[in-house]
Amino acid sequence: MRIGIVGAGAWGTALAQVAAANDEPVLLWAREPEVVEAVNRDHENPLFLKGLALSPSIRATGDLAELAACEALLVVSPAQFLRAVLGGLPASGTPLILCAKGIEDRTGLLMHEIAHELRPEAPIAVLSGPTFAHEVAAGLPTAVTLAVEDQALGERLTARIARPWFRPYLSDDVAGAEVGGAVKNVLAIACGVVEGRRLGQNARAALISRGFAEMTRFGLAKGARAETLAGLAGLGDLVLTCSSTSSRNFSLGKGIGEGARPAELLSDRRTVAEGAFTAPVLKRAAEGLGVDMPIVAAVCALLAEEASVDDVVGRLLARPLRAEGV
Repeated sequence: MRIGIVGAGAWGTALAQVAAANDEPVLLWAREPEVVEAVNRDHENPLFLKGLALSPSIRATGDLAELAACEALLVVSPAQFLRAVLGGLPASGTPLILCAKGIEDRTGLLMHEIAHELRPEAPIAVLSGPTFAHEVAAGLPTAVTLAVEDQALGERLTARIARPWFRPYLSDDVAGAEVGGAVKNVLAIACGVVEGRRLGQNARAALISRGFAEMTRFGLAKGARAETLAGLAGLGDLVLTCSSTSSRNFSLGKGIGEGARPAELLSDRRTVAEGAFTAPVLKRAAEGLGVDMPIVAAVCALLAEEASVDDVVGRLLARPLRAEGV
């Protein structure tokens, strides 16, 4: 199975490295001409994954039409650009493995819903889980969820991308895998705020636990299964991104907690802190479903500069006491 990777940021490049581990040919599409040139000439991506020697079997292109020769496409473009990228792909029934984490701002759609709308003929899968790109690219042990609507396709994809250090676990809960990946980005911003404000490890543990409760409530309302949200694509990814400055979303929150303005932090980033885009649309979606998500609402207030860190912390701590399961 010839794999194409759509998007040559850090995560797309890391996935290309995984797919090319046995010297199998991989086609990597990049928007930036300098990335195409560096990958093909020097076998590296200094713009997004500096210092990593890439497999010579990875070839880069800036022409989406070349992806027509691939038998499966891993689509790694940021969530807010997915619609445009899918619209530019060659028309075909090639399976699409969606690797972005987020919710479309304008429509409130999950990634697989956008793909079904634009590419109804294409089988859809979702790859998600606790993954820092630099660790995956370095061959460090990693496990992910591969959620697929077609079991036979899932087995073929697993056989193609599984490595001794990269373990995909199959699921058929596409919505659950996507909800986990989208919500954890917003909660990681909140955990970064806790770190930046020096509120302590107790506060971070409480926030992860209560944030997971919000994720579960929202996921169940969207048709996800609780066991998916408690797995790699939900709780696993949440723990990872709420604990390290390697997370773009955690780093954004940490800067806010230290007193920086969100707009300034976001304007100074080459890579995307997807949780900043997801937070307001997630809040709207939760309100539409009647799902209570106070931590998400607090992050939205901080990003919009409608309240200070002390204000939102005070509001969360002043919420009525209740039983833990609700």
